[in-house]
Amino acid sequence: MTVFRGTALNLGARLTMLALLGSASGVAMAQVPTAAGMPQPSEPQLPRETPEGTIAANATPTLTTLQDAIARAYWSNPTLVAERSTLKSVDTLYPLARSNYGPQVTLQGSHQFTRTRSEIFPGLYNRPEGFSSTAQIVFSQPVTSFGRRASAEQNALAQVALEREQLRLVEASTMFGVISAYVSVIRDRNIVELARQNLSLLERQFSDGQKRFAVRDITSSDLQQVQTRVEFGRAQLLNAQGQLGSSQSLFLQATGGLPGALTTPPELALGVPSLDAAYAMAENGSPIIRGAQSREKVSRAQIAQAQAERNPNISLESSGTYGPTNIYQNQLRTTDLRSSVVVTMPLIDSGTRRLSIERARQQNDADWRLVDAALRETRQSVAEAWDAHRAALASLIHLRDASAAAQAAYDGAVIQERAGDRTTLDVLDLARDLLNIRTSYATAEASEYIARARLLSAMGNLEAPKLISGLPAYDVNANFDRVKRKGDIPLLTPILSGLDGLTTGNVIGRERPVRDPSGAFRVESAVTPLEVPPAPPVQVPSTPTAPAKPPRR
Repeated sequence: MTVFRGTALNLGARLTMLALLGSASGVAMAQVPTAAGMPQPSEPQLPRETPEGTIAANATPTLTTLQDAIARAYWSNPTLVAERSTLKSVDTLYPLARSNYGPQVTLQGSHQFTRTRSEIFPGLYNRPEGFSSTAQIVFSQPVTSFGRRASAEQNALAQVALEREQLRLVEASTMFGVISAYVSVIRDRNIVELARQNLSLLERQFSDGQKRFAVRDITSSDLQQVQTRVEFGRAQLLNAQGQLGSSQSLFLQATGGLPGALTTPPELALGVPSLDAAYAMAENGSPIIRGAQSREKVSRAQIAQAQAERNPNISLESSGTYGPTNIYQNQLRTTDLRSSVVVTMPLIDSGTRRLSIERARQQNDADWRLVDAALRETRQSVAEAWDAHRAALASLIHLRDASAAAQAAYDGAVIQERAGDRTTLDVLDLARDLLNIRTSYATAEASEYIARARLLSAMGNLEAPKLISGLPAYDVNANFDRVKRKGDIPLLTPILSGLDGLTTGNVIGRERPVRDPSGAFRVESAVTPLEVPPAPPVQVPSTPTAPAKPPRR
């Protein structure tokens, strides 16, 4: 009994977020191998994302293939869809920053009542009163802030890049959850079946034991030993069923569908021949590393913003006021028009700007160090997943051979027990070994598949469109391209943006070097598959011709 079709010798043909999707009934897939190792969908019926981030489905579908599960989760998982909406909200930071280059026009109107009591001579008062209305319009056009607005633009771009990497992380986590849940259901269904077969075997042996006990061929202790294992086997079956129920609930949570008759998952191609190649790919594509680099750029732009606060600010201002000649009447009106060039230069602030710059620098230094931490974390994840994959893959060969040997040993012991050459306890121990080895094989095969997914996630390749050829990818640029110029004034904004950027330059255009002294170190794989000669075939003992021993009394 195995979890997947085939044996450990062709495990390379199994599946390729971490790319962590489908219609109400899933995506129909044609089993045609692709370069990515995944079958290519044949006219997939993919769901359409609605403005609310849901898919058009009135009922929870029953999923049968890993492609169906990935496709459905890609378009309907609430956490993933919510993260896409979060990215859309962060996209607006850029047009908001550019809108600061445009003019600001404000209009203010007032209608007021005024009453004044003035003493002209002792005991003689003047009491003018009346209503008046005033209207004012103010126009302000920034010219240059010597880097304030340009650094705010770059800050916004860095935040958009950071949120895109966060979306990749959430997608990888979602896809890993889908793959893990899918394989776990298959594994636990096989373990339940193994436990059921073991219980059936024990119950048959208990039935045979009762018949043999009736003719005094075995003792009551022998029969009680079998009964003990039967009851324990029933408990094992119940525990296995409970674990299966847990895996099925995780499947529903991850995919939004119910597990049907799950088919063998396709190959999960790693795309790298060695651990060093996996390291290199992860260092270039890991969302953890790239996210840390984007976070460092955000704080780097904040340094430029803090430094720009020491510079002058130049703007054009105009205002027009239409109101009464005095505040007690509206009959006589006056119009006042003013235009000016305003230059604001900060002088003394008791150290506020200096401390703000220092704070930004220290925060940037912390974020720079976190890039090194992200590199270490990613390499650790890659090495851990690589070794787990290699160990599980190598152990499957030995577990397969052990399973065959355990089956032969058990079959032979049953025959020998009937001939009186084996005790009941010997047979029960061999039955237990057979169950444990088969369960270990099912667990190791699932673990090897999950380790592949974890390695892809660490390298930044666990993304649904990379796993399923032909699956439309969510376009992270579509919304940004739609909103990025909404804060612009044609011709004016590009000119002022370029003028303001002359002071700061492109402060986020380069990656910071690794400062970690251990940054050049890479751990070699600790898994070395054992080279052992092939074991001789196990011969199942034939039925002995010697007369059976007399029954024990």
